[in-house]
Amino acid sequence: MMRVWIGMSPLVIISGARQAEVVLNNTKHLDKSHQYDFFHPWLGTTGLFISKTSDWHTRKKLLTPAFHLKVLEQFVDVFNIQSNKLVSKLKKEADGCVFDIFPYITNCTLDIICETAMGCSVNAQDNPESDYIMAIHRIQHLIQQRMIVLWMQPDFIFRLLGYAREQEELLKTLHSFTRNIVKARRKLYEQQKQQGGAGSDDEQHLGKKQRLAFLDLLLEYSEGGTVLTDEDIREEVDLFVFAGHDTTTVAINWCLYVLGRHPEIQARVHAELDSIFEGTDRPATMDDIRQMKYTENCIKEALRLFPSVPYVGRQLSEDINIGKYRIPAGASVMVFTYALHRDPEQFPDPEVFDPDRFLPENASKRHPFAYNAFSAGPRNCIGQKFGMIEEKVMVSSVLRKFRIESITPMKKLKLLSEIVLRPKDGNHVRLFPRTAESPTSARGSNSVQDNNTRCQGEGS
Repeated sequence: MMRVWIGMSPLVIISGARQAEVVLNNTKHLDKSHQYDFFHPWLGTTGLFISKTSDWHTRKKLLTPAFHLKVLEQFVDVFNIQSNKLVSKLKKEADGCVFDIFPYITNCTLDIICETAMGCSVNAQDNPESDYIMAIHRIQHLIQQRMIVLWMQPDFIFRLLGYAREQEELLKTLHSFTRNIVKARRKLYEQQKQQGGAGSDDEQHLGKKQRLAFLDLLLEYSEGGTVLTDEDIREEVDLFVFAGHDTTTVAINWCLYVLGRHPEIQARVHAELDSIFEGTDRPATMDDIRQMKYTENCIKEALRLFPSVPYVGRQLSEDINIGKYRIPAGASVMVFTYALHRDPEQFPDPEVFDPDRFLPENASKRHPFAYNAFSAGPRNCIGQKFGMIEEKVMVSSVLRKFRIESITPMKKLKLLSEIVLRPKDGNHVRLFPRTAESPTSARGSNSVQDNNTRCQGEGS
């Protein structure tokens, strides 16, 4: 436990499972810490992510059905389509030369979340320079800077340096895009409602059921704007886009990174995927996803070492006792997940990548709050099932086609602990196509040396 003073405000940082349980499992301390206030201009004040306790209870109850497994199953085809596009992009890089895979993953997850959240395509994998996509990246950077750099936090300094004006322009791009989508989808929803909920003639003739985006479900729950206004819906959709692409991007990135550093474990993933798909190119089904037990354990273990969200903050509404210490009301408490996941008492040899830690017989021995990849307690991540399904489809799609080698040793990694845990310099890897003739284990040093020589000759 550590105390830090930020000006006149105390911040208590904790990294133990028992201490984390006291904070995260307490229904009286559900308000996010003040650092999250910098999201308000973009995501509003009543959305699920940053709302106060009273609003959060209502919104959580309203939105939970949208994340039911039956609803999530309909998005698997989106995951497959966009993952296949990712694979086709990566084929151009699968020549053994070093490249940064992180932007490819980012653009794929953006395409997935925009289609599942809004029902529209932003085509980030083919057009990563669009105004909307660039605005998402830039607004996140500004928010991250305000959360980290103390002198950027006061509004008058933020305005004086010109950042407030830039933020306003970015918000115009982001909010107008989402509002236009909400407006168009509401119009379509009302038309279909007047027709008795029937779909188009083509859909009825072909016997197809229209896939609903999260936005369509929110329109249904809104009861004509009496429960959720269009601006409420805009806030939640913007949240889905933000939280649904950034966290999954880094989770997939880190899983591929650690598998690329451990060829023997990667070979076990290959073996599992080969047993499921038997060398076919067919898309993954929900039954396939359920069978990816070892792949899921690899994703979880990667999230242990590199949690997508490295810290979780709470604002105390009343005094709280943590061990022998009393933390006063009004203080902020940060659960430092990155350190929590490295507690040797809970995770022996914590720096070792070992997916078998998440076998049921091993996981049952740990404190229930020792693993906090999706937060924990009442205010845990509502989209964790969505995220895990997406991550399994994307990781499996890549590894069904390629063998990956990560270039940077773990000891030399440079991490950015911002809103999510990013690789500062990207994730530089080599990809090799998997063929019937090539083994899934790592190639010999001569092959790598030959590839290095060829890539250097090409000016890579």
